[in-house]
Amino acid sequence: MTTVVIADDQDLVRSGLEMVLTARGCDVVGQAGDGQEAVEVVRRLQPDVVLMDIRMPLLDGIAATRQLTEARVPSRVLVLTTYDLDHYVYGALRAGAAGFLLKATPPDRLVAGIETVAAGESLLAPSLTRRLIEEHVRRPPPVSGVPEPLQVLTERELEVFTLIAYGRSNEEIAADLVVAEATVKTHVNRILGKLGLRSRVQLVVLAYETGQIRPGTTS
Repeated sequence: MTTVVIADDQDLVRSGLEMVLTARGCDVVGQAGDGQEAVEVVRRLQPDVVLMDIRMPLLDGIAATRQLTEARVPSRVLVLTTYDLDHYVYGALRAGAAGFLLKATPPDRLVAGIETVAAGESLLAPSLTRRLIEEHVRRPPPVSGVPEPLQVLTERELEVFTLIAYGRSNEEIAADLVVAEATVKTHVNRILGKLGLRSRVQLVVLAYETGQIRPGTTS
């Protein structure tokens, strides 16, 4: 059973989410009404997933997510927001969130999203990832060769990194490179470790920021 902490400054939202999740098999182990409390509760309980609102008192969801990431808490952060192009969402992704959903998401899809994030995957579809990044990242100048931040990667790791940036799943990457999916997972873990990142979403952001891929391009 997936364990969840709900962080939202509205009591009614927290209560409603708890009812929805509990009825569908999730174990809501804690709640928080502000970002500071969210950090404390998550560090203590270490749930599989944190449903994190962005606009909260004392400490907003972005800062709370950043603190959890820096503390290397294993819980995965799933941001809930009202607008799909809310600029706060991009900040949360850079801070280490695994993805986001709209608060208007149907209950079954919300639970499916929680399970996806708990399994270690990002929640953003490639098209939505591209929209966010194009909206909030200034286009970098063209690069010649491998961007400096990516030079720690081997040739194969850079290849995997680029395919991740284009939204490929591990299964699709394995098919593209004609290797086992387990091999791809090993490459992904090594890439995250070498770059000091935590999620595939952060890899996508880095790919755009370094100019490894450009907005509007396809693999």
